[in-house]
Amino acid sequence: MDTQIIDKGLATLQSNKERWARLPMVEKIDYLDRTIKRTVEFAKDWAMAGSKAKGLDPNSPLSGEEWIGGPYAFLNWMQYMKKTLQKLNSGKSAIDNLKISERPNGQTVARVYPNNFFEKLILSNSYIDVWMMEGVTQKNLEDSVALFYKNHNPNGRVSLVLGAGNVSSIVPLDIFYKLYAEGEVVMIKMNPINDYLGPIFEKIFAPFIENGFIKFVYGGGDIGSYLTHHDDVETIHITGSGRTHDVIVFGGGEEGQRRKSENRPILTKSISSELGGISPTIVVPGPWSKADFKFQAENIATQKLQNAGHNCIATQVLIMPEEWIGTEKLLQEVEKTITNAESRPAYYPGAEDRQNAARQHPKAKVLDSGVGRTIIYDVDTHLDEPCFTDEYFSPVLTTVSISGKDPAEFLLEAVKFANEKLDGTLGANIIIHPKTIKAHKAALDSAIADLKYGGIGVNTWCALAFLGAGAAWGAYPGHTLDDIQSGNGVVHNAFLFDKPQKTVATGPFRNFPRSILSGDLHMAPRPPWFVTNKTAHKTAERLTYLIGTGNLLKLPGIFTSALRG
Repeated sequence: MDTQIIDKGLATLQSNKERWARLPMVEKIDYLDRTIKRTVEFAKDWAMAGSKAKGLDPNSPLSGEEWIGGPYAFLNWMQYMKKTLQKLNSGKSAIDNLKISERPNGQTVARVYPNNFFEKLILSNSYIDVWMMEGVTQKNLEDSVALFYKNHNPNGRVSLVLGAGNVSSIVPLDIFYKLYAEGEVVMIKMNPINDYLGPIFEKIFAPFIENGFIKFVYGGGDIGSYLTHHDDVETIHITGSGRTHDVIVFGGGEEGQRRKSENRPILTKSISSELGGISPTIVVPGPWSKADFKFQAENIATQKLQNAGHNCIATQVLIMPEEWIGTEKLLQEVEKTITNAESRPAYYPGAEDRQNAARQHPKAKVLDSGVGRTIIYDVDTHLDEPCFTDEYFSPVLTTVSISGKDPAEFLLEAVKFANEKLDGTLGANIIIHPKTIKAHKAALDSAIADLKYGGIGVNTWCALAFLGAGAAWGAYPGHTLDDIQSGNGVVHNAFLFDKPQKTVATGPFRNFPRSILSGDLHMAPRPPWFVTNKTAHKTAERLTYLIGTGNLLKLPGIFTSALRG
């Protein structure tokens, strides 16, 4: 380990931290503009590198994941952030023109998506709302927005970002959140799993690197340990596992465990984190058609299989209604869809061991031993099962049954189970028929309110909250260092909310053209992140360049490929 290079890099960041913090807004916007252009320039290199590393054919629809979860997500956030900075620079509020409302209990809600006609077209009938913490009202919301920019003489800080190894946009998004939301310069340690992206990122971030605002470093745990305890590092952000977080905060081995039990951290620096967890999907009984079962099976399969299951919000527990006649039908469709989905390697280290552990369960059914696809059926909710506490981070799905005399009672019990039995608070999903929503609107609202998760998807995967640049992304607030669950703090939050509680993304129950035939009056095609989408790679690539360039001439091609998906 060459500590001299690290020390020199941190010294450079220290010498430039005040300059970045106090850089005029117009110059910060200029840096954004330059990065947008450079991201467009290297977008294809970025997506292709991810596809190659994960064993995906670049011409396969699955490669669309590397576009959507890579350059698209980053470009979208930068465009949002640019508009926020422009508002602030002109003396306006960061949340100017947002629809702000109140729930019946007085909780403040900001609608952050859609924001323009283009977004209404791209994801028709999809909405994203950010719910604020208790005490935030419509009158005082502005007091907890864009706090860094309300300090006219801010102090700079050096932040260490420990990068994620799965979804490629997480690294640049975490870097830029530190830079633009918190005013901190960044040392980024690339994860060894995807450090092949480092040279591409260094090209994209060249203006920041040249001016001493960002430094990259590579290596394993020894490098990370050296950095976390370095005197020049003032704050830390980690995307990873709770185990890694605990080692950083409390130390390793028996001594670390003892320190954790006594809440005696060895780390005294400010640390934020996004750590994953056990994500549930709650299926509410209703009058589903044969086509509904098929489409929602695709939705569930995507929540499990996207990125080979190596997602912190990959659905691990499918919560089904015990008395519903449709339970068996849906599970049959889910099994068929997962089995028939395009094969792909499980690239993340340790996946095989976690899959083998899951297969030892007496109720496990192996669907494809080659890629580890397994369903553990009807696990007893009263037992302390590993699938309720250990994140498989691979294509392993568990099902449970919850009793309820009607949808309202089922929702109540399902939410209670998810909150009390499952580890983690990052993401959850609810699938519910429009007629059931209409008949049990209050019960659904209560369920969403009661779910202690930072991101919630209703008839869509909560990953939409991750992709929504204006949304806040992170665990449900309130975790302590000695019980960190899915982490603390938020990222990707281009409207710069300081006190978000959760983000709720809502999508259509049916896709086009069934939507029109059913009276839903929207033209949302099969979402481009679906593992069953046949044109996902083409749609995702075109969306990326549209977001990056603003060239509306690309719209016809996008709609053509999207509707064929």
